[in-house]
Amino acid sequence: MNRPNILLISTDQQRYDALGAAGNPHISTPNLDRLGEQGARFTRCYTQSSVCAPSRASLMTSRYVHNHGLWANGVDINPDEQLFTRALADAGYDCGLVGKFHLGAALGGRTEPRIDDGFRVFHWSHDPYVRGENAYHAWLEDHFPGVLDEAIERGGNGAIDRLPTDQHYSRWIGEETIDFLASGRDRDKPFCFIVNFFDPHHGFGSPAEYRDRYDADALPRPITSDLSTKPPIYTEASQASYAGADRGFVDYAPEEVQDAIAHYYAMVTLIDDEVGRILHALEEQGLAEDTIVIFTSDHGEMLGDHQMMLKGPMMFDCSVRVPLLMRWPAGIPAGTVREELVEWIDLAPTLLAAAGVDPMPRQQGRDLSALWSGGDFTDRDWALSEYRNSCWPYDPPVHTTMLRHGDWKVVVHHGPPATDRARDGELYDLASDAQEQQNLWGRAEAAEQQVRMERMLLDVLVATEDRSQPRLSAF
Repeated sequence: MNRPNILLISTDQQRYDALGAAGNPHISTPNLDRLGEQGARFTRCYTQSSVCAPSRASLMTSRYVHNHGLWANGVDINPDEQLFTRALADAGYDCGLVGKFHLGAALGGRTEPRIDDGFRVFHWSHDPYVRGENAYHAWLEDHFPGVLDEAIERGGNGAIDRLPTDQHYSRWIGEETIDFLASGRDRDKPFCFIVNFFDPHHGFGSPAEYRDRYDADALPRPITSDLSTKPPIYTEASQASYAGADRGFVDYAPEEVQDAIAHYYAMVTLIDDEVGRILHALEEQGLAEDTIVIFTSDHGEMLGDHQMMLKGPMMFDCSVRVPLLMRWPAGIPAGTVREELVEWIDLAPTLLAAAGVDPMPRQQGRDLSALWSGGDFTDRDWALSEYRNSCWPYDPPVHTTMLRHGDWKVVVHHGPPATDRARDGELYDLASDAQEQQNLWGRAEAAEQQVRMERMLLDVLVATEDRSQPRLSAF
């Protein structure tokens, strides 16, 4: 078998359930649903953090947040970290990227610094808003002169979110990807192309033709929770998102929340159409059979659930559980559905193994191919996510660590000496409480289970320490 091409498509802030194939009858994602039907759908994939940069660093390095060190948005990745695209490039792959990357600080027009990433093609745009180096803005000015300035004058970021489809950031992503497949790749090499959409990230806006497809009043209302039973930080986040840098759920009228949900779904549907165009281009170029296509997202979105918007220290499934679809006609049987707990750090080892490339020396994920090939696979049955004051910083800092093990989830809200906040936590029995409404932390009837989960979390943190440095002798 020839070495496969790799097309890794990631969205930003897409919940696991924002997908028709995941059982959501209210959202239209026919191309993504078909992608899953033609390959494998992993129903329980968790990211390594609830915010962008730490999670994306885990994807690219196959290392947990406490090891790769990119612990928060606004932190640059250590230049010594190895990215899986560098390993692929060294093995003869033609590597490229379009869209967001976020392995470094980018606020205020700062150009994200690059390390030795292996990319020959690098069409970088952190988001549709930030001026400065921005390949999307350059494309927009080239094809639609003056539109960006007009949008900013008319309504700032909100107007950019609502640009017509042919001018939209997501359309630009699709166009650049199709151009790469048709004429931009080195035809003498297999390729790895990373397609990083910015949506369905907030702001909650979308082109009119997509927003018009959804009746906000007909969409389900958010999941409610009694926040008095949960750690106090959630009441804070409900009142003000992003440590006070953005509106909190309490400042949204009910109809505004429903409108945000409708725009969120519309953004996903626009992405679905662009994925459809990309998959069609693969077919036209005769590349579909030998290309691994992955679709996933870096983390989720609260979207009003538990009386919160956006993201942050939350470790609910809507925040850290994401879609994961993989299609490879030459390797993955169509219709494969797997329910094992898998993590974002598992993607790089899986792709390197498929490409016949040696594992990275410090990678911590697993090759998932046994889940579709019938080989031996030891299901560790746990997933780890970490938040270290990782989004807009709180004062005092907020540090949370989540472990899912089987049908149980524990979230430790760390206290002294990590922070001056009081220690607290969450414990959920997902078998009977899939929506995570009943916090069992501190309840007498769940005391033994809480101890078991806290002890296991401690053992998992030790097990996942970086001990890749070889021991040369006994002393």
